[in-house]
Amino acid sequence: MTARMGNPALVVPGAMAGLSAIGKAVAATGISERTLELVHLRAGQINACGVCLDMHPKIAKKLGETDERLFAVAGWRDTPYFTEAERSALALAEAVTRVADRSDPVPDEVRRRVVLSRDR
Repeated sequence: MTARMGNPALVVPGAMAGLSAIGKAVAATGISERTLELVHLRAGQINACGVCLDMHPKIAKKLGETDERLFAVAGWRDTPYFTEAERSALALAEAVTRVADRSDPVPDEVRRRVVLSRDR
């Protein structure tokens, strides 16, 4: 299979450095690597990013993630496999990934949920 286009992070000058800096800042928050990989996978699903859909499940598996949970990420609301903190992270990921889909991309309820799960 041949990709339709090159990975923008590798083709656009400076893009990888920017993504790397963002990744380091997010990692410094203390969110577990497994949760971050679930978030990256969900954003990749929303954006239909072939690179993300290939890469993030592989990384998550190396971190101990199960197939059951990886297969369920797209339907995280309707499955019993995720903790409240993971659900909060996935809700926030969807909200900020879909900023153009609605007038209030990160509703107050999503913000509250993230703050509450962070305090646990």
